Amino acid sequence: MQDMQDLIRRLNQSGKRLSKGHRRIAEYIVEHYDKAVFMTASRLGEKVGVSESTVVRFASALGYEGYPQLQRALQELVRHRLTAVQRFEMASDIDQSEVLRTVLRADMQNIRATLEDIDTVAFDDVIDRVLEARNIYVMGVRSAAPLAQFLGYYLNFIFDNVRIVGESAVDVFEQISRVNEQDMLIGISFPRYSTRTLEAMAFAKARGAQVVAITDGPMSPLLSQSTLSLTARTDMASFVDSLAAPLSLVNALVVAVGLRRREDLSEHFKLMEGIWDEYQVYLSKDRE
Repeated sequence: MQDMQDLIRRLNQSGKRLSKGHRRIAEYIVEHYDKAVFMTASRLGEKVGVSESTVVRFASALGYEGYPQLQRALQELVRHRLTAVQRFEMASDIDQSEVLRTVLRADMQNIRATLEDIDTVAFDDVIDRVLEARNIYVMGVRSAAPLAQFLGYYLNFIFDNVRIVGESAVDVFEQISRVNEQDMLIGISFPRYSTRTLEAMAFAKARGAQVVAITDGPMSPLLSQSTLSLTARTDMASFVDSLAAPLSLVNALVVAVGLRRREDLSEHFKLMEGIWDEYQVYLSKDRE
């Protein structure tokens, strides 16, 4: 990845012109980036044997406002390269007694950061395009599959032209073989990004379809194959993907589309309630 190579080159070059302490920091980041990118300045300093203030000055020497900015840049560059083993090793640093609080706080921060960064113009544009599409294909595989299932499940209450694309006995390309310029494909993927999702998006884009990426940020490879994109933070130093913010974004997407089709959706739910009651789909009050 060119950006990673450029950053490593900067770190190596900085090591030649900076102090001994700064050289040690640069060398540690290059050799142990999978661990370093999620360390606090204090923890990184402890690892390499320098003070926290030395780590902060190192970040400034590289042109960043402070250590958080350097850390964020590193995370953006390497998150999708981390293997499950590396992510699990990072999670092993979490104190067992703090797991619940650590994970929930991380999810809260992801939602907060997503809210601050979301492009509301792009969000509204996606809603418009969804309403105009002849067919809506929603694709997510592996850890993104539940997001695709959730989005597809609720869009099916609003439209009768929604197709969930994923891993099944039928090949992905067979599932989207008829996609064209009147259709939309929504591709959902986060680090580590799915090759199959990216290929399907490229296929749909080449066929003239509207392609929407739901992914994690400007470094995502999905952006190159999309006509529109929505981003949500998924930062989590663990082998488990943090999908709280992406799910919240998908939820907002469904609500926004539903509000635009309010009258039709209201009538549909009246019909569905009758069907659910007749066939006892849900537990009735009489049986509670």
